Formats: sequence, structure tokens, C-alpha cells
Amino acid sequence: MSPPASSDLGYVPPDGGWGWAVVFGASISVGFAYTFPKAFTVYFKELQSVYSISYSQIAWITSIMAATTYGGGPISSILVNRYGSRPVVMFGGLLCGTGMVSAAFCTSILQLYICVGFITGLGLALNLQPSVIIIGKYFLRRRPIANGLAMAGSPVMLCTLAPLNQFLFDNFGWRGSFLILGAILLHCCVAGALFRPIGPARAPVKSQVAGREKNALKEELARNAVEMSSATSVLTEKKMEEEEGEDCCEKINQYLDFSLFKHRGFLIYLVGNVLMFLGFFAPIVFLAPYAKHIGIDEYSAAFLLSILAIVDMIARPTTGIIANSKWVRPRIQYFFSFSIAFNGACHLLCPLASSYTGLIVYSAFFGLAFGMVCAMLFETLMDLVGASRFTSAVGLVTIAECCTILLGPPIGGTLIDTFGDYKYMFIKCGAVMVLAGTFLFIMNYYNYRMLAKEEKERKTKEEDPQSVRTESEGRNNLNKESALDGPELEPLREEGEGLKKEMNGTNEV
Repeated sequence: MSPPASSDLGYVPPDGGWGWAVVFGASISVGFAYTFPKAFTVYFKELQSVYSISYSQIAWITSIMAATTYGGGPISSILVNRYGSRPVVMFGGLLCGTGMVSAAFCTSILQLYICVGFITGLGLALNLQPSVIIIGKYFLRRRPIANGLAMAGSPVMLCTLAPLNQFLFDNFGWRGSFLILGAILLHCCVAGALFRPIGPARAPVKSQVAGREKNALKEELARNAVEMSSATSVLTEKKMEEEEGEDCCEKINQYLDFSLFKHRGFLIYLVGNVLMFLGFFAPIVFLAPYAKHIGIDEYSAAFLLSILAIVDMIARPTTGIIANSKWVRPRIQYFFSFSIAFNGACHLLCPLASSYTGLIVYSAFFGLAFGMVCAMLFETLMDLVGASRFTSAVGLVTIAECCTILLGPPIGGTLIDTFGDYKYMFIKCGAVMVLAGTFLFIMNYYNYRMLAKEEKERKTKEEDPQSVRTESEGRNNLNKESALDGPELEPLREEGEGLKKEMNGTNEV
């Protein structure tokens, strides 16, 4: 079972108050970060005809955007540790707006890769991680509910942006739509303004004290270097270089805690999520194109995303409430594993939906499964590593996930181009996600068995007086032996020296 939740932040989170305003701002930032790559698929068919490109080539736009959003996780984590969540999110909103406005003037698919994929994707990265991180600083007891409500911003945005994009495209074309979307994305700056800093302000004081101590040490070493001999000066310089190297490593580890790679639960989560994201985004990217492919009109195809979003909107906060219950929270890792496997099962059954009614049923179940996974995606990571290490953990996880996020939709597009049928793409995604859910369930069971065993051994060692007595006796014996080396062995040493002198005298004669 998962250990009980505890605060390792150095203060007690308020679990409410201004935290609900933070949740509202986070829902906007998270909503744009997760929804924009999906809602952008409305423009795929037009961009394909404009640039005469294949499914796999057009899929690279959302793949690059999603991969940059996740790959920029370490950059976002470092900036959050250095400057806080508020300025990082506001700067990310400016990047998002700049990228989409620039995309309106692109004349090639490569320029769209750069403007929409890299620039807008980096802006979304600077919105996603800080929004999730600051919720962990404001909430502890109600954290699953807060995460569920913040993640609910994604389906709300999807429900709005999917039809809005179709409306903008019909009235203003894709270039005019990109200009308007750039202005809409600037609302991330408003959301970031709600992220009021919280927590003990000890880091600046500590850094100032460390700086003064470092300067004092350097001055003292400089004075000693003048007084000492040349040999001593060389040793001092080597020592200073070693200390500077240690300081550099400490600075890097301060922003990104690489010791997490020794954390068993973190490694299990990392491997399972990297595998999961190979099939996580592709079904959403190709849902509307698949509907158009089987003869459904454009507005009805876009409405499928709205159905998915409406169910997702209800599923996320509901999942947060269920995950916060006393029956599920200690077993939240298993609940997360089940959600991933359930998501994959929906994709495996999707090829059976050959009519619009079937696609509506698929979209509803897909929205439920997708909402369950997203509501617990970061809560389970925080449950494993704690709130204090979560900033580094989310940065390291997202940089590892970006590779499979980047490859997922293009692989699906390649399968569609090769076989001329969407069902192989859905089967691939479903199989991968069922495998990821099974892996996480088995490995989390193993992890908690090992944690229970280690905890039992630790308690047994603490409660067993025999082991404590044995250790104290060993220390006493060691002290006695060291004492015998002193005055009690002095006569023996004197006799040995006398024999040695006699032997030397004989030899001299």
C-alpha cells in the first residue's frame, strides 16, 4: 500500500483559501497545455491540401508541440526553482501567443514545425509544470481533489476549442484563425498572475549565508597561500578546485534532483509512463480525421471531440474525489494502473465502431478513461516522491516521456499511410497501453511488498534489544583492545627494544 500522505515542505499547506484561486488559474494553464495540440487537428485536412503532405508529415506538428511541452519539463522545473511559478507561467503565455501569431505568416511546413511545434510547445511547457507544482504547495489533504479540478480544465478547453477552431476556420481561414488563437493563448499570462508564492522564504537567506561563507573561505585561503610554502599552496589550490567542483554539482542537484534515479518507485513510474505515452495521444489526434475518413461531415467529426471533452470534464473531478477517499488513496497506484489498462481496452475496441453512433459510444468511454488517467497522472508521482522532490521529479519524467510522445502520432500516421486503414493505429495504441497498465500494476505490487519488508526489518532492528546489546558490547571490546595497546603493552615493547640492542651490539663486535 501507499504510505500515508505527509507534508515534507517545511510548512502546513492551507488546503483551501487562495488555493482555490490557484486551482482556477492552473485549470486554465493546464487546459491550454493539454488541449491545444488536440484541438489543432481541425486544421490538418486544410494544411495537407495546402502543402501537399501525408498524414505522417502533418502529424509531426502536434508531435513536436507535445514533445516540446514535455521535453521542456527540466527547463521549466529549473526556472520554477529559481524564480517561482508566477513569472514562468506568464512568460510561457507570451511565448504561446508569439508562436501562433508567427505561424499565421508561415509559407512552408518546416516553418510551422518551428512556430507551432517548438515555440508554442515551449510556451505550453512553461505553463504545464508550474501549474501542477504549485497545487502541491497549496494542498495536502485535499490534493487529489485539487489536482482533479485543475486537470478538468483540459476537457473544458477541448469542449470549447474544438468547435471554436472549426468556426474560426470557416470564417477567417487558417491564417486568420492562428492570429486569433495567438491572442486567446495570452490569457495564460492572466492565469499565471493568480499563482501567489507560498512557503517559508528560506532559500534566499540560505544562499546569502552560503555566499558569505564561501567568500570568507576564499579570502582566508588567499591569505594562507601567501604565508605558506609553494608545496602547501599547490595542495590548497587543489582543495579549492575540488570544493568548487562539489559546489557545481550541488547547484545542479539543487535544481534537478538526480538522486531520484535511485528511487525504486520513481523508476517504475518512469518506465510505465514512457511506455504509456507511445499510445496516449495518437487516438485523439486521429479521431476527427478518422470520422471524416468514413464519411462523417466536419462539424459532426469535431463534435466527437466535444463529447469526449464533456465526459472527460465530469470524469476528472469525480476521479479526484474517488482517489481522495480512504479506500482508494492508499491504493492509488493500482487505481492508476487500472485506468491506463482501461484506456487501452477502449482503443482495442474502437475498430468495431464503423458508424457515427459507434464513434459516439467510443468517444464517451475514451473520455472517461482519458479523464481517469489525467486526473491521477501527477498525483501518483507526488504520492511516490513527496511534494518537496516533486518539482525535480516532474521535470525528469517529462524529458523522458517526450521521446515516445514525439514518436507516437507519426508512427500512427505511418500505419495509416501504409495500410490505408485507421484500425491498425488504434490496435497499436490499445496494445501498448494495456501492456503499460499491466506493467505498472505488477511492479507497484512488487514495490510495496519490498517497502513493507524493509519497514518490518527496520522496526525489528529498532525493537530488538539483543542487537543493540551486541553492538554496544562490540564497541566496548574495541575500546578495551585499543586501551591494551597503551600502557599495558609498554613493558613488552621495552623488552623487545632491549633484545634488539643486544643483537645490534653482538653484530657490531
